[in-house]
Amino acid sequence: MPETVICVRGLRNAFGEQLVHDGLNLDVQRGEILGVVGGSGTGKSVLMRSIIGLQTPEEGDVRVFGEQTIGRDETEAIAIRRRWGVLFQGGALFSTLTVAENVQVPLREFYPGIGPALLDEIAAYKVTMTGLPPDAAPKYPAELSGGMRKRAGLARALALDPELLFLDEPTAGLDPIGAAAFDELTRSLQQTLGLTVFLITHDLDTLYAICDRVAVLADKRVIAVGTIAELLALDHPWIQQYFNGPRGRAATATTDRARHARLLAQPEMGN
Repeated sequence: MPETVICVRGLRNAFGEQLVHDGLNLDVQRGEILGVVGGSGTGKSVLMRSIIGLQTPEEGDVRVFGEQTIGRDETEAIAIRRRWGVLFQGGALFSTLTVAENVQVPLREFYPGIGPALLDEIAAYKVTMTGLPPDAAPKYPAELSGGMRKRAGLARALALDPELLFLDEPTAGLDPIGAAAFDELTRSLQQTLGLTVFLITHDLDTLYAICDRVAVLADKRVIAVGTIAELLALDHPWIQQYFNGPRGRAATATTDRARHARLLAQPEMGN
């Protein structure tokens, strides 16, 4: 039976009179890429922030790696946070730090005894790992393209060699080619490093290309979790509109064409 890495039960989040989540439940299994979708205002990012401890819910239980994340003292919380990395929307890089210095921020925070030479070596490795050229390391975020800033943010998220990776709208603002390349990078890193990925997205191409399962947020909770095929079998109006609308059909066609192209590119057996 798959190990549950993230377990959320009875989550309730509200901002004043605005109720965002009410009785939300969700499990994320080890080694999967879970896509999280929902309409505007359904609280996708609030859910992520609740899991990583940046948002304190009014009610509920959140466990990561079997450990309660709500109400922990700072020392205990740090031990858990070392095991995950986060890519926020837009990369959220520090504008006054170079790419290498951004990558070094979590290393300096959690391992203050690491010397400058090793910090530089680790940063260079993470930059290369995410597909950035070596000369990107000494540059500032303003000197990078949008896609390069996303990869720099990903390099920082991977600085501590996490087991769990949170990605918040990683392909937002990227052109289709750049988004597809980022999806491919995400899947490659997940397989190579054995990552579990919690991925918030509105990009249907991403859902079809790399997500093992998809969780749908609506009506202040998770209304369904499953493969896209399993979700398509449900009769919930939002799910049908989302996946069977014109964009959903286009994403399906694109995925089918890509799969067919990969099959044609494979060498015949015995050659």
